[in-house]
Amino acid sequence: MRIAFVLLAGLLSLAAQAAPPAPASLDRSLWPERLDSPALFDVASRAEILSFAQALQESEMLDEKALAARLRLRQINLPVIRAVRARMWQRLWQNYQQAQRSCGLDASFCYPVESMAELRTRAASFADGVGSFYSGWIEPSRQFHTRYLDEQLRKAALFPQTSSEVERLSSRERNGDELNDRMFLLTFVGGPGLQGGHTDALADYLRRQKLGATFFVLGNRLQQRRDAGPANALAALYAGQCVGIQGWEYRSHAQWQDWQDSLRRSQARVQSDLPEQYVPLFRPPYGQRRADGEAFMTAQQLQVSLWDIDAHDDSALSAEASAQRVLALMLLWRKGVIQFHDDLPKARPAVEWLLRNTAQGGIGWEDCLAYGRRGEL
Repeated sequence: MRIAFVLLAGLLSLAAQAAPPAPASLDRSLWPERLDSPALFDVASRAEILSFAQALQESEMLDEKALAARLRLRQINLPVIRAVRARMWQRLWQNYQQAQRSCGLDASFCYPVESMAELRTRAASFADGVGSFYSGWIEPSRQFHTRYLDEQLRKAALFPQTSSEVERLSSRERNGDELNDRMFLLTFVGGPGLQGGHTDALADYLRRQKLGATFFVLGNRLQQRRDAGPANALAALYAGQCVGIQGWEYRSHAQWQDWQDSLRRSQARVQSDLPEQYVPLFRPPYGQRRADGEAFMTAQQLQVSLWDIDAHDDSALSAEASAQRVLALMLLWRKGVIQFHDDLPKARPAVEWLLRNTAQGGIGWEDCLAYGRRGEL
């Protein structure tokens, strides 16, 4: 009995250590200014960049054992973590240069930073130089960026044994890096939902906003919608939108023996039912895919489409908290691919909040068809 108890305790301890923390969000009401001009978007962007850079630099001070403990892992892939950190620093430096272009209109968080080394130096003492106007934002922002960074480093620590969106497996995989500054692509996964449900309401809302997004659909769910409705129902559902594939079922395609059949079947279904909306992109569920799958993907004329801004609307976050998380990351990364779940009730109110709060910020929404077909073979 005692041995069984010890084994059970060990298993529970391992599970507790391995469990990822809840996704981070940041209450945007703590930021004292509305993002009602491109210049004010840049002010908030510079602040988020410096806040995240400080958290990133602090994480580099931890040795391997301390970092593993912080990430709740027994072992970590330190070379991948270092590669991800280096890529993050490069993005931060590029983004800060972009955000400085409006310093003549508003000099808040504008510092004489001429190199990445100077950005590191400025980040180390960032919080000390912030005035009282922004004081209510400083500590919540620090906590958000520390937790968000841990989310990314944890995925890097498990890569490539557990693949994810944190890193590409080949140069043909796309993650939004190729977008221009201030440009974002809306994407949705997990659908379509039941007829007349959340997917329908969301697609209708996007059409009324004259906004196109990419819906990565599951083959089995698309088949169910096709069989349950009239012949033109799917074309009407996705009118004005783009449709990629997520496989036949929502399950990891990294270990699934039938992963190739999953892609073939779902691709054939979308190409047959939605030829005008189809884009040759595959969004792997959970970001998990095979390292040896590139030849098959090429033969199918498909590209892996990852994301770099995750709304986590499938978590305990509320719709508004999910949207606030997305906005904080839009300010930080200044471009990218955003992921929501269209079959869940939070997606539409989150997108509505996001569009309201970025309407005057000078950002743009990438044309989904142009993006989806840009890499066609």
